[in-house]
Amino acid sequence: MPLKMQDLQLLKVKKLITEYEQKYQRAPHAVTLLAVSKGQPVEKIEALFHAGQVLFGESYVQEALPKIHALADKPIEWHFIGPIQSNKTRKIAEHFTWVHSVDAINIAKRLNDQRPAHLPPLNICLEVNINHETTKSGVLPEDVSSLATYCTALPRLRLRGLMAIPAKQSTFTAQRETFHSLFLLWQSLRHQGFALDTLSMGMSNDFEAAIAEGSTLVRIGTAIFG
Repeated sequence: MPLKMQDLQLLKVKKLITEYEQKYQRAPHAVTLLAVSKGQPVEKIEALFHAGQVLFGESYVQEALPKIHALADKPIEWHFIGPIQSNKTRKIAEHFTWVHSVDAINIAKRLNDQRPAHLPPLNICLEVNINHETTKSGVLPEDVSSLATYCTALPRLRLRGLMAIPAKQSTFTAQRETFHSLFLLWQSLRHQGFALDTLSMGMSNDFEAAIAEGSTLVRIGTAIFG
C-alpha cells in the first residue's frame, strides 16, 4: 500500500534529523521528534502513530481532550506545548505526560497540586522568553534559576529542561545565536546541579539551527502535516 503524504513527510523529517545529527557531530538519536498535532484530526494522528510516531504535542486543552480520549487505547505520549491558563491546569495535569510551557510559580503549583496521585510525576520544561519579547509568554532568562529551584521542590512535578519559541530570525546564523543562548542557560542550570536532560527547541523553520546548538527535542508540525 503506498504511503500517504504525511507519512512521507514524517520519514523526510526523521531523515533530516539524522542528517543534522551527523552534520553537527551530535550523537545518534540525540534528538527526539515531537509531532505538533494541534489543528489536526484524530485520523491523521492515528495514521502517524501507525507509521511509528508516538510523541504528539497539543497547544489547546479543549481541542486536545477529545483526541486524547479517542486515542486512549494507543500508547501515545501527549505533550502540552501551548500557553497555560490557570483555569486549564487541572485538565493538563490529568491528561498529559509532559508540559513544555511552565513559566510561573502559580502555574507550577497548580499543576503539582492537581496531578493525580496514581500517575507518575508530570514531566515539565520551563518556557524561557529568550529574546525578552513583551508580547510572548515565558520566564525571563534571569529568573529561570529561581523558578527551577521552586519546581524541583514540588513532588508531583519532574523538572526535565527548558523550552523556547524564539523570535523569527532572518538568517541561519541569527537562529543559531538565539538557540546558543538558550543552550548556555541550560548548561548553566546543569552546572548548578539541576538534573536537566531536555532542551526543547526548534520548529519546522529552524530545527536545523536548533540541532546544531544542542536541542534534544524538536517540535515539528507544518513540515509533517503541511
